[in-house]
Amino acid sequence: MATIVEPHPHHSIGMTETARRIWAIVGGSSGNLVEWYDFYVYSFTALYFASEFFPAGDQTTQLLNAAGVFGAGFLMRPIGSWLFGRIADKRGRRTSMMIAVILMCAGSLLVAVLPTYATIGLAAPFLLLFARLLQGLSVGGEYGTSATYMSEVALHGHRGFFASFQYVTLIGGQLLAVLVLVIIQQFLSDTELKAWGWRIPFAIGAVAAVIAFFLRRSLAETTSASARREKEAGTLKGVFRYPRSFFTVLGFTAGGSLVFYTFTTYMQKYLVNTAGMDAKIASRVMTVVLFCYMLLQPVFGALADKIGRRNSMLCFGVFTVVATVPILSALAHVADPYAAFGWAILALAGVSFYTSISGLVKAELFPMHVRALGVGLSYALANAAFGGSAEYVALWFKSIGMESTFFWYVTLMGGIALIAAILMPETRRNGHLREDEGRLMEA
Repeated sequence: MATIVEPHPHHSIGMTETARRIWAIVGGSSGNLVEWYDFYVYSFTALYFASEFFPAGDQTTQLLNAAGVFGAGFLMRPIGSWLFGRIADKRGRRTSMMIAVILMCAGSLLVAVLPTYATIGLAAPFLLLFARLLQGLSVGGEYGTSATYMSEVALHGHRGFFASFQYVTLIGGQLLAVLVLVIIQQFLSDTELKAWGWRIPFAIGAVAAVIAFFLRRSLAETTSASARREKEAGTLKGVFRYPRSFFTVLGFTAGGSLVFYTFTTYMQKYLVNTAGMDAKIASRVMTVVLFCYMLLQPVFGALADKIGRRNSMLCFGVFTVVATVPILSALAHVADPYAAFGWAILALAGVSFYTSISGLVKAELFPMHVRALGVGLSYALANAAFGGSAEYVALWFKSIGMESTFFWYVTLMGGIALIAAILMPETRRNGHLREDEGRLMEA
């Protein structure tokens, strides 16, 4: 099997080795794209199928129930991060990523063929919940392992740029989900979409996951045999030997995930349910927004290679604290789709300071033998508590007539991310990935 050699920082890398690393980034990120497409397509199609599984109540109540199931998938992430992180640290990143994408395939396929409430009654929402739990388990393992893999395989001195492609594909998964929905909207009426058309994106995701599995089979392994054999490899005991790293990632993720989901997955509903924008127009706006946001990731990743990880995180924290309330307040009353685009992309430009290097910073905080578990578990715990609940909390505040309180909640969590940035070390030069340089990474 292929191996990857990490060069000494003063040594040059041949074109063949560079090409191999780029192919590894492409192969790893393609699976990441499918994983996140499958997970996010639920959120973007909820406007059409919520009433099919939760028939009681008005639109806000139906969306609230659907958002609850969406959030439940996040509760499985800590379990998935522990399970797949352990596999990745003890058996290798490649094995872990292959299993995760097949599990995602199973969840998407189940949703695609699931009978509705009108057919099987209460069993329908419970089976929907089960499918989301499978997907949550898969994504819980995907983030930590793919973030670790892409950080380890990235070229020295350009890790911010190359590692940013994790979020390129993560956002690309969202974008693809929106794009598929927009295309389907052109050919099907709202009645057809609510009756059966919403199933099409899930079927596409199941097929794509199978393709991603075969792509991942060809990936090179980035862990060393000695690291996988360490006594504490892939164990919680090993992770908690680095408490500062663990809690730093918790702080970043609590604020970062909440802000990210607020301005991406929830934004389509916000434009429809609060600003009163037509659902099809809102989908088109978010398609363009997500495309531009995706393109920003390598730019901000390259910037982090120049100014340092800590400075990038500080910029994110300050921006979130200062700009969240004004931007969400403006979007609440926006009528023009161009204005909606402008406000949304401004918000996501600020978020890019975090998302472009999110996985890399976390990977640099943990040593190789516990890196996948350390990154994945700390991320999953905060993401489940704050990212997964973003839509539900926002809709709940709206349902009780206190929507603006949600704006301040997001600001508060951004402040926690800012504190984490202030307290973190600069990992560009002193992170654990630098300790790996010069080692032979065997399959």
